[in-house]
This record gives sequence, structure tokens and C-alpha cells, in this order.
Amino acid sequence: MLRSKHHFFIYPFFQRYTLWLLYRHFHNVTVEGSFSDSGKPVVLIGNHIGWWDGFWGMYLKLKIVKRKFHFMMQEDQLLRYRFFNYTGGFSIKRNSRQVIESLQYAASLLDNPDNMVLMYPQGKLQSLYSDSFIFEKGIERIIKGRDGEVHLLMSVNMIDYLAHPKPSLYIYIREYNGAFLLGELEEAYNNFYADCLAVQKTRTE
Repeated sequence: MLRSKHHFFIYPFFQRYTLWLLYRHFHNVTVEGSFSDSGKPVVLIGNHIGWWDGFWGMYLKLKIVKRKFHFMMQEDQLLRYRFFNYTGGFSIKRNSRQVIESLQYAASLLDNPDNMVLMYPQGKLQSLYSDSFIFEKGIERIIKGRDGEVHLLMSVNMIDYLAHPKPSLYIYIREYNGAFLLGELEEAYNNFYADCLAVQKTRTE
């Protein structure tokens, strides 16, 4: 597997490039919710809707979370876009023995309180209009038994155009305070997503 790297030039460049890219392509970026920094390593989970996801995760890192950025990426895509390996990307190869190694590596990153790990527990891209999420077991293997040791932050990304030619990006965040069990986390995220969707709908009224 490919382990994450933080190149002395590429990683800082990627951070600046992320801000430039978002300010150029979005009318505005709004973060709704709060993050009470506990000084612990952070797991950020979100809805996996497309190409922008990693950039939105980096934006949260820069503005809110303030940790060293790590994210899981399919091995074939990471090999194709090696640039991301030097910005914190590490590989996972589904349906192979390497999956265990990747999950163990992700878990080891959480031994360092200076790290954050971005993951999409549903394990696949889903439409922005999806109203429910089914999590795969990988997330539980990474966080199980770490209750109180890891700060888990849920995020939902939504966009709307309304009266502007460029879309507005809304990033909703909520701290997860439940048990680090797959079923409870999945239920909490789906409830959070429903709450975000209800708020988002009021923006168009």
C-alpha cells in the first residue's frame, strides 16, 4: 500500500491551492456547526459525492480542525494521481488482503493527536440527493475501542445555486458523542444528514 506523505513543497501548495480553488468556483463557503478542540486525533467522516470532497475536507482542516491532513483513497486512483500521495493520501485496495493493512495504518495515524483522518464510511460515491447511508465495517475497525481517545467529527456537504451563477457551499459539522459502534454511528450520521437537509431546504424558501 501507499502510505501518506507530506512533501515539503507540495503539501503547503495544496493547502493554498485548495483555498484559491474554492474561492474561485464557489459564491461563498459557509461552515455550520462547531468543533470544540479536545486536543485528540480527529476522524472526519462525510458524504462522498464527488471530485470536490477532498478539497472540502482540506478546507475544514485549515479553518476548523487544525490537524495534519490524511485521507484514504482507492489505490488505482492514487496511482493515477500521485500528487495526492504527497498531500496526505494513502491507499486502500478493495477486495484484497491489503484492506486490513490500510485499516491498520489508518488506525495507527490516530495514535498521534496532531493527525486527522478523512474517511467516507459508505465506501463509495453517492448522489448528493441520497437520503440514507449504509456504512461499511472499515470505520468500526479503525475506531473500535478508542472511545474517549479520538474526536469524531461528522460532516455533510451541500451546494445550492439560488440566484447566483456560482454555487454556494454549505459544510455542516457535528461532533459525535455516541459509542464507537457501527450501527450507532450510522444511525447518528443519517439523523444528522436529515437535519442538515431540512435546514438546507429552508434556504430556498
